[in-house]
Amino acid sequence: MTKSSSDTSVLNEPDFKKEHYRKSMLEYTVERIKKRTLFYIGVPKDCYDLIKIMHEHTGIPEYQILLCLKKNRLDTKFSELSDEFGISKTYVSKIVSENIPKIAEIMRPFIVKLDKISIKRCLPIAFRKNYYNVTCILDCLEIEIQKPGKAVNQSLTWSEYKKANTIKYLVSSTPNGLVNYISQGYGGRISDVCLVETCDFLKCLPSGSHVMADRGFKHIEPLLFAIGCKLTRPPSVVSGNKLSKEEVKETKKIASLRIHIERVIRRIREFSFLKSHACVNNNLLGKLDDIIVIACGLINLQNSLINK
Repeated sequence: MTKSSSDTSVLNEPDFKKEHYRKSMLEYTVERIKKRTLFYIGVPKDCYDLIKIMHEHTGIPEYQILLCLKKNRLDTKFSELSDEFGISKTYVSKIVSENIPKIAEIMRPFIVKLDKISIKRCLPIAFRKNYYNVTCILDCLEIEIQKPGKAVNQSLTWSEYKKANTIKYLVSSTPNGLVNYISQGYGGRISDVCLVETCDFLKCLPSGSHVMADRGFKHIEPLLFAIGCKLTRPPSVVSGNKLSKEEVKETKKIASLRIHIERVIRRIREFSFLKSHACVNNNLLGKLDDIIVIACGLINLQNSLINK
């Protein structure tokens, strides 16, 4: 009996050490993330209570939320996350697959809706003289993906602009740099105008809205006019004719204001998953819409892009 008891003790000891090591690794990783929340998960330190809110509304353990947000922010490899959190690589993959959509649902309300009164109240000084009616600035964002296996999908996702297979999104921000709309992903082959026409952006625009965009969106003007909205864009360039001095000045003014949407997109691309040449794995392609919703919600919690 004594020998049997001794054998059992010897067999259980490595398991105990393994479990103790796993817990130590998990605690160390969580503490490290808490010290640099913006870098590791894209959440400002003063908004860290958001993790607790997510836990309360979804029931997802806090460490799994941190794991998903770290994957979203830094595109950390599954094998590395496995080592950091002390769990198997297969379990890491399962956590990301199951929980990213739930986290996206929590973050979706942080993508603010269009409210003309609130937008005017927070309008940057640069807009107040000539462009005080502008309610949103429009642009497209493309994310490179792995080459699809099927020829049809290769064709639909091929982007002549990026010279790669991409997924394209329509992004809208308020003049002061808050994301107020992000579309679903479409194949990179789709044109900017067709994307505006296909997604539900126009349905989200209140009548009387003024949309600022570049020349590439000039063909959406009739669509906006039909719902009582207006397009603000640089003057068109006619082949063989030069712009007048007034048109050149207007082009420069609009370009200086449109830079705000470029800064928003640059902040979105700080999430490694969404960098220009991140090349998203086909296995995670179905989660890309949720990943970009999470990123947009989180950047709306960060410091303001615009100094008034």
